[in-house]
Amino acid sequence: MLNLNPQKTEKFLFGFLLFTIAWIALPLGSNRPWAWTVMQMSCFSLGLVIAAAKPWQLVKAYQKHKLLLWLWLIYICCQLINIIPLPVSVIESIRPERLAFNAVSTAAISADDTQKWLSLSFDVGQSKVVLLKSIAYLFLFFTVLIVVNSTHRLKIVLAVICGTGIFQAIYGTLEVLSGLETSLIFHKEVTGVATGTFVYKNHFANYLVLTLSAAVGYLVASFPTARSSTNRDKLRTLVKFWLSNKLLFRIGVILMVIALVMSRSRMGNTAFFISLTVTATLGLLHFKPRRKSYIAFFMSMLVIDILILSSLFGLEKVQQRIENTSFSQESRDEVINNTLPLISENAFFGAGGGTFYTLFPQTQPESIQHFYDHAHNEYIQFLLEFGVLGSLAIAIVTFMCLTCSINAMKTRRHPIARGTAFAALMAIIGMLIHSTVDFPLQAPANTFIFTIFLAIGIQSKNVKVHPTPTRG
Repeated sequence: MLNLNPQKTEKFLFGFLLFTIAWIALPLGSNRPWAWTVMQMSCFSLGLVIAAAKPWQLVKAYQKHKLLLWLWLIYICCQLINIIPLPVSVIESIRPERLAFNAVSTAAISADDTQKWLSLSFDVGQSKVVLLKSIAYLFLFFTVLIVVNSTHRLKIVLAVICGTGIFQAIYGTLEVLSGLETSLIFHKEVTGVATGTFVYKNHFANYLVLTLSAAVGYLVASFPTARSSTNRDKLRTLVKFWLSNKLLFRIGVILMVIALVMSRSRMGNTAFFISLTVTATLGLLHFKPRRKSYIAFFMSMLVIDILILSSLFGLEKVQQRIENTSFSQESRDEVINNTLPLISENAFFGAGGGTFYTLFPQTQPESIQHFYDHAHNEYIQFLLEFGVLGSLAIAIVTFMCLTCSINAMKTRRHPIARGTAFAALMAIIGMLIHSTVDFPLQAPANTFIFTIFLAIGIQSKNVKVHPTPTRG
């Protein structure tokens, strides 16, 4: 074990985590090999420093979150099984279509050929890429559980995530409104749709849904806990709001909503409005005491953000896209129908991470004219690539984090714990909705932030509240 100062090491780890959050979306959503490699190195570095300097924290985290760890490991092992080379004779008995896919006739295998080795995955290279990402997210998940261990740090994490969203919103909207032909970062083509530093508008929209969740959660955490008994107290509370940083976060929410609308993402906007409404309703039911400021805040979001500002910046265009959506013209449902047989052939362990890109074009019918490198439905793609076992394991992890967030909203009285639970629940609901018709988790930046929300959803229920020291 390294002889390092525990407090300094923990502060360094937390600072490095915040730094990673700040830059993760800048290089095209980290959706390029060099960018996600840097992301993986950051996650692995965080985990290795904890293992070297604070091994007792790993033991404590394992004892406390044993089930979560085993579920993550099952998810990763399902990917690993598809990568490990096996004798061709074993492949022939387990997955004969794997040999046919490689244009190898099972009837023509000689005695020498039985000594050859092959992986179950239909695309070993892509499966290795996905495996490394999954291990990095595992490291990140438990790093957050270990390092983000106080209400103060929970609030800082929400603030930093919100800050990245405000930057994306300002950059994305100004890029469109300025009339530039190419972007200032990476010189990608600029159209009339806001994409921020992302390439795909729906990835940008999903990232904003996540950062909006952090911003709204931060504001919920900032609501006063004591009732204002007199008019003077109410006036003092109002003045404090207008002079505090909460006003900046409120303006940030407005900017992010504008950028979300300008992304013209149908499901991105739908996921935001539904997740906000559902989470706010749960908060209204479970938060005690029910604060008038809480109700007034969400009423202001409904009137100012959604009805007025969104209309000014093109909400009707999003509505028109939704109304003009025709199932006869959309081929995503056909993609799902044609993927189901592939899932049934590789039901238990899946075909290997990243193999939709390889398998579906080989079986794509002539009725589908577009090229699909993703299923446009994360549930279908997960079932194909990771099988029922791997998909179920990661689904249970998500469900446990969602349940912890709801329980925290019911039972916790500390405002930051409540606000964090609100943010995590809203982010999870938004991601679950958006994933039904798109592939937001294929952008590493989005999965990175979503993994943090899963972890702080757990922490919102478990984190201990330390009394603020009094000044003498």
